[in-house]
Amino acid sequence: MLLSSLLSPGSHNEPAHIHIEATDINMNWKTDYRSFYYEGAAEPSDLLLPADETALLSIDVQNTYMRPSENPLERARWAPFHKRMHEVVIPATAELQNRFRQHKMEVLHARIACLLEDGKDRSLSQKKPGWNYLLLPKEREDAQIVAELAPREGEIVATKTTDSALTGTNLRLVLHNMGIKNVVLTGIFTDQCISSTVRSLADESFNVILVEDCCAAGTDELHQKELEILNMIYCHVISSGELLNIMGI
Repeated sequence: MLLSSLLSPGSHNEPAHIHIEATDINMNWKTDYRSFYYEGAAEPSDLLLPADETALLSIDVQNTYMRPSENPLERARWAPFHKRMHEVVIPATAELQNRFRQHKMEVLHARIACLLEDGKDRSLSQKKPGWNYLLLPKEREDAQIVAELAPREGEIVATKTTDSALTGTNLRLVLHNMGIKNVVLTGIFTDQCISSTVRSLADESFNVILVEDCCAAGTDELHQKELEILNMIYCHVISSGELLNIMGI
């Protein structure tokens, strides 16, 4: 099964509350992150995100990505990413998950993990040599979602061997069956699995909301550029503070 419910140890511990207000973020989702194609475009309409039609999907924030390299040069090169993850992305995402749960809204998860120990079921992109090579058997500790964002009892978890959370799972069908029309997306990496999932969701006519401060790429430059590429065409880029304000949760 590609989709399952997961009971996480310590799942009854509530994450620490982080007070987020729209005014905390110097951002205007209607005008920021404009690409060349949308420089002069009219502002989009106000977002309408009914609770029963909106779900939060967190992607690939797994133990393997949060471990500093043993190589000092690599550890230094990835230090800004780890700093953003620990200080911004994980706390903001945990708060979003908590708010959605408090309002009885759907919280879903996706992670990269192969179903076979030897990884034969992986997509070609995960078999190629280099940084993107991934062999993460699904039961192994480094394949698990980080403790701060761990799924709660009864929450759906999609296990994928692809970049897109839709391409390699039955998540599209599950979202459709639950009546979900709006998907709020968080996770890593902005220019890879996030981008692929945003595009797949958009192609399936879901309304996608990408939360800027709940995502990260290897560098801030890659993160910012990918947001510009995706915004207005495939999704709306928004801050967590703006989202909470719009939804009133």
